[in-house]
Amino acid sequence: MTTQTILPVDAQLLSDWSQSSGEPVWLKDSRLNALTLAAGLALPKLEKTRIDRWNVNTYGTYKAGQAITALSEAPASIAALIKDQEEGSLIIQRNSSAIYVRLAPELAAQGVIFTDLQTAVKEHGDLVQRYLHKAVLPDEHSLAALHAALWNGGVFLYVPKNVVIETPLQAVLLTDDAEAAFVPHILIVAEANSSVTYVDNYVSDKTEAGLHNGAVEVFVGAGAKVRYATVHQLGEDTTDVTYRRAVVENDGTIEWIVGEMNYGDTASDTKSVLKGNGASSDAKVIAVGSGSQKLNYTTQAQHFGKNTPSDMITRAVMRDAATSIINGITKIEKGATRADGQQTEKVLMLSPQARGDANPILLIDEDDVTAGHAASVGQVNYEQVYYLMSRGISRHDAETLIIYGFLAPVVSQIPLEGLRNQLQSLVERKLGQ
Repeated sequence: MTTQTILPVDAQLLSDWSQSSGEPVWLKDSRLNALTLAAGLALPKLEKTRIDRWNVNTYGTYKAGQAITALSEAPASIAALIKDQEEGSLIIQRNSSAIYVRLAPELAAQGVIFTDLQTAVKEHGDLVQRYLHKAVLPDEHSLAALHAALWNGGVFLYVPKNVVIETPLQAVLLTDDAEAAFVPHILIVAEANSSVTYVDNYVSDKTEAGLHNGAVEVFVGAGAKVRYATVHQLGEDTTDVTYRRAVVENDGTIEWIVGEMNYGDTASDTKSVLKGNGASSDAKVIAVGSGSQKLNYTTQAQHFGKNTPSDMITRAVMRDAATSIINGITKIEKGATRADGQQTEKVLMLSPQARGDANPILLIDEDDVTAGHAASVGQVNYEQVYYLMSRGISRHDAETLIIYGFLAPVVSQIPLEGLRNQLQSLVERKLGQ
């Protein structure tokens, strides 16, 4: 079958832009090769989701933001997310480029690199080239290829061997111009026995149709630990497609904390590749759908190494006429003896029009392993509602308590208090409370 992908940019224009931006030749060639790939690749195939009907072609054009020197100059729409960050490590991207970058001096002294990716390819080209597009491959589908061709802004975080960072590093990525391309790429490299927590927020402040085509690549060295926390709260006019990948070496650990709080159509795929022996993955995803949203969330763990545990928990609440497809995939490869893959997907529907579908999948090619799954889809238990009402609690408060109780097993395990409080607030907002 012949595929036809509408390319949002001409190859010559892309080449000219890359050259005028001062990008190295290897990156320009990478972009052009990815654009060529995109022309012949199909859209990703999502379970029970017609992504071809979504807005996945509105990229806009590259627009550099105006740099700021103080957080007081930042857009009002993200003020609450950056308060008290004057002394911390912070990157702010507005539309197509970073407008604020700060790395705490004590971390810089230890060799930590924390800057926007477009700057990193110029200042740390060999290091970036070694990892860029090695986890999210451009030939996966047309959206991955277009991302590799058109990415802008982004984040590059490098933690040297044996460096342990106690304070989270933060990024805020804002889209508020309907004509500006918003295609950030996040690249994190944690060398052996290092430790870091990274937190980012995706925010939109516009009413016109837009697209976020994002990718995240995390490389976890031997004995290293990376905690990646992300909250997406893009508006109903913004389509969000995000692919996250982590490659974990011997005894390394990746922890994903994902809050899907968008108001528009959303597809995300979060995958841990447990490459080394003793590598581990822990993924926690909470999502709230409202209005007429179409949502598709996939969480994956692929086991190659021996003695590799993975745990995936997804809990989603659907209200109004929102629909969700929740996929959990545990893949244990031949030779991954004593791997242990566990997953749980649960969907709670708050209205007769809401729909949820939970699909646990185990793909096991090895005998000496442990694997398990649990999945449920259902509406609010009205026996519980009536029981609480019989104790003098209103129906609204009773349903609220049940919803929070449903999400609590995930929210309560989030080790970052600020993120926990933020998610609680966003859940309340999305539920109209």
